[in-house]
Amino acid sequence: MEHEHPARVRDMPEPRETPSMVSHSLRRLLSWPYRACLAGLYRIGARPWHLTLASLATNLVIGVLLLRGQRLLPGLLLVPAGAFDVFDGSIARLRNEESRLGAFLDSSLDRISDLILFGCLCWSLAGQGEGPEAALALATMVVSLGVSHTRAAAESEGVVLSGGLFQRLERYVALLIGLCVPGALLPVLVVLTALGGLTLVQRLWAGTASLARRLPVPGDRA
Repeated sequence: MEHEHPARVRDMPEPRETPSMVSHSLRRLLSWPYRACLAGLYRIGARPWHLTLASLATNLVIGVLLLRGQRLLPGLLLVPAGAFDVFDGSIARLRNEESRLGAFLDSSLDRISDLILFGCLCWSLAGQGEGPEAALALATMVVSLGVSHTRAAAESEGVVLSGGLFQRLERYVALLIGLCVPGALLPVLVVLTALGGLTLVQRLWAGTASLARRLPVPGDRA
């Protein structure tokens, strides 16, 4: 039987920092709350797959609420949905339960969550006659999937490609603002599409450059 030792907040690791737009600032701002939540989840016996499924379920609820025309409550629910998505990997590392299967399921369900979130938002906006917003929500969905696919394709070739200006955390923060602040959804969707597209270009460039350096020089015999 696994021995569970008491988890203390001061013993918890700091949140991981990723090279993105808001990661460094949020890491400093939310360091103590992150460690406190992590300690609490550890103490109650939460497992990575519990949190992965909780994130998916919360995004399903958000999608249903968006289809019903609601904005504020789905926006607020992005907070726990994003938190579950952050803590599943943290708990896996803390419990030494990281695995290829877990990473595969986490990544796959994250993409399904993105499809639900932006697909339902697009459908809702189109049904309300908000064509530009619906088109931008669809564009954001396509771009976000492109960013994730580029990383997966690079890693299948042995290239680590996790950087980028605007990643999943930034999408959650921006969309939360767009849904909760009246009149903010259109400009937020413009930002999501534009900066998401820039991130896609960044990853394509970085992946191409990394793979190009590995190509054999013509006439060179190893």
